[in-house]
Amino acid sequence: MGPVLAGVLQLLALIGALALAYIPLGNHMARVYSSDKHWRVEKWIYKGIGADPDTQMRWPAYLRGVLAFSVAGVLFLYLLQRLQGVLPGSLGFSAIDPDQAFNTAVSFVTNTNWQSYYGEQAMGHVVQTAGLAVQNFVSAAVGIAVAVALVRGFARSRTGELGNFWSDLVRGVVRILVPIAAVAAVVLVACGAIQNFSGIHEVGQFMGGQQQWNGGAVASQEAIKELGTNGGGYFNANSAHPFENPTPFSNLFEIFLILVIPFALTRTFGLMVGSVKQGYAILATMATIWLGFTALMMWTEFAHHGPAFDIAGGAYEGKEVRFGVGGSSIFATATTLTSTGAVDSFHSSFTGLGGGITMLGMMLGEIAPGGTGSGLYGMLIMAIIAVFIAGLMVGRTPEYLGKKIGSREIKLAACYILITPALVLIFTAAAMALPTPGNSMTNSGAHGFSEILYAYTSASNNNGSAFAGLNADTQWFNSTLGLAMLFGRFLPMVFVLALAGSLAEQKPVPQTAGTLRTDKPLYAGLLVGTIIIITGLTYFPALALGPLAEGLAS
Repeated sequence: MGPVLAGVLQLLALIGALALAYIPLGNHMARVYSSDKHWRVEKWIYKGIGADPDTQMRWPAYLRGVLAFSVAGVLFLYLLQRLQGVLPGSLGFSAIDPDQAFNTAVSFVTNTNWQSYYGEQAMGHVVQTAGLAVQNFVSAAVGIAVAVALVRGFARSRTGELGNFWSDLVRGVVRILVPIAAVAAVVLVACGAIQNFSGIHEVGQFMGGQQQWNGGAVASQEAIKELGTNGGGYFNANSAHPFENPTPFSNLFEIFLILVIPFALTRTFGLMVGSVKQGYAILATMATIWLGFTALMMWTEFAHHGPAFDIAGGAYEGKEVRFGVGGSSIFATATTLTSTGAVDSFHSSFTGLGGGITMLGMMLGEIAPGGTGSGLYGMLIMAIIAVFIAGLMVGRTPEYLGKKIGSREIKLAACYILITPALVLIFTAAAMALPTPGNSMTNSGAHGFSEILYAYTSASNNNGSAFAGLNADTQWFNSTLGLAMLFGRFLPMVFVLALAGSLAEQKPVPQTAGTLRTDKPLYAGLLVGTIIIITGLTYFPALALGPLAEGLAS
């Protein structure tokens, strides 16, 4: 079997698995967030944190819950890292430096999971499991909760109430993430991923020195790392490490975990707003972009530009042989079109155009299908923009799902789509203009610029993957990337929840003959075009200086 055919068959198998899971998982999540009953274990949690799960919140209260919980998470994880040297199960590792502890705490709480450290050489069992793994669950649940609040804004009328943040958070963890992650961890253990709390082992000589490996609860963290679109690896090599991702099957299974909740949430959305067709329209938009990017990535990495590629059957540098070019290309597209950030290959080693595709996937806003929750609310924001553009074309007040899109709604949507590009471009410009950050670049020229651009694109979009050629463990990058992650996560949430509250207060608008049908292929095509054009106009100059210049020169 040739490598191209193998890659195509993997893609078809992945699509089939996602199709099988779409309806049952989407239905389950709709029931979870629509139920008025609480499980016993959930009641214990509510009692422990002092929350009333039945109190309905308007958007400011919902936002205060999100921010208070996240601030507490940052402080707890920061202190856990700073105290690591005196904690049991630290494997002899010392406390994390203040700037790196801040960066890591912000990274995992914001669902970014950017890592400027070597996991197996810096973090002990307590920090990995009680700190990082826990945040993998709750940060993903926060994203889903915000998305559900926006969906309720469309579904409800004449009220500003969006549900209860604490109830949405706990249900997301207890009823969705924990059960699926537990099953996924067992599958990964069966594939060969490790799951233990062993210490450091001497495994022999390597390049003149003693090689060491430490164990850990790797399979369980790997499961939620992918399922929650987190991306932080137990080991520095991330999902390229055989302890995290042993076989081609586990590689495909991890891609499935990355995509399954974001795609299934479109079904949840359709059910909660009372129109499954609306969910299918959003799904079609996401799937079109994802398939297009995947096909383009596979083409650029399989394309033969010289005798070395001809002999190897594609661009194999920086890729694991056990996954091949096809598996690595599918993984790279999935992880950068979502907020996952996990890698099974070095994106810096991709072809010039291939590296540009990974960056463009993040620059789209990671909405195809995007992160757990963040992908859905990002796509719904773009849906509002598309409706507004269509309204301008025909001279009619835009409407979406029975709600008028007035000046307040479009201002909030515009702020949402502008904040992340502003963070990316301003921080990148500052890093290139100042003398010290440039010293962290491994390469010069277009590729070196791409390293900086990729880092701030990844941080601001809460992705977490890296170009693997940048020394980001400096005070400048730890601090500025941490700020980019904070602003890139929570400022958009402010606009999303304010928009949800505004929509929930409206009374429904009856559908007429002049209403734009947003459940038809024509609208899905308009939405795809809106996403590509807005992103292209925003980032094209920066892309032209980096990956496009490198790709055209090769």
